[in-house]
Amino acid sequence: MAPIVFSPRYDIDIGNHVFKTSKYPLLHRALLDRHLAAAGDFIEPEPASWEDLELVHTPDYLEKLRLGTMDADERAQLEMRMSDEVVQGFRLMAGGTTLAARLSLAPDRDARPAAAEPYRRTRRLGLHLGGGFHHACEDHGEGFCLINDVAVAIQILRRDGLIRRAAVIDCDVHHGNGTAFIFAGDRSVFTFSIDQEHNYPQFKPHSSLDIHLPDYADDETYLRQLSGALPRVFSSGPDIAFYLAGADPFEDDMLGGLGLTKEGLRRRDALVMNAAKELDVPLVVTLAGGYARNLADTVDIHAGTVEEALKIFEW
Repeated sequence: MAPIVFSPRYDIDIGNHVFKTSKYPLLHRALLDRHLAAAGDFIEPEPASWEDLELVHTPDYLEKLRLGTMDADERAQLEMRMSDEVVQGFRLMAGGTTLAARLSLAPDRDARPAAAEPYRRTRRLGLHLGGGFHHACEDHGEGFCLINDVAVAIQILRRDGLIRRAAVIDCDVHHGNGTAFIFAGDRSVFTFSIDQEHNYPQFKPHSSLDIHLPDYADDETYLRQLSGALPRVFSSGPDIAFYLAGADPFEDDMLGGLGLTKEGLRRRDALVMNAAKELDVPLVVTLAGGYARNLADTVDIHAGTVEEALKIFEW
């Protein structure tokens, strides 16, 4: 089976909140119950170091996280309770996305003799039961996102010489504004967001490619737009791609306004994963958002994403 990055410490106390961090251990349990994973398949990450976080976030912002000195306006922009437990939980998930990325680039135990192309002989898949906090910017957090884990992972991999170029495929219902801000003008990172136009955030900075969908867009509309965009994403020549597999385009999501069914979300996952596999681009899967009225629906959608990944990548 594939190694899956997860920690029970992802279930952090942010109060009575629409973002249910209990989805993480519930998903872990669901994967075990559905025999999609065994206990030995899960790997617990280490927290991202403060030095690693400085590759993306400003020293002033990180100092506020260390000392717990965010002011009332900053906490209001973040829209959730702040505590040292919250900071450590987000540091841990940032470490989790980086670990999943490293696993996707690690030598494949079953690989045939190494191919000529660089980065080819890899596991090709990194699964993280967490992450995808795309609203976090260099100097502040917002929209339930404290640390931009995907941006941190990309900068670590580049610093360590493991990749030259990356792509971000953001399929959360909300625009990936933080990621777009962080990599604005950086042609070595292709950022793509497909989202609901009339939804958070109000100001949507330009990604490398944006598709803003109308309210209540259905499966076929969504999948047609995504299918047309993916060739452009991969034509940027990434050495790795990060997939934010948000569950919140779901038709019964409390913070979404699109009309995708569970089957449509599975087909979305398959489109992204098959595109990466066919081009032999290592893919890192993060969960991003999900706020269904029934928490079990969010868990089921995330489990479907994992199941599709395991099937497509033949783990």
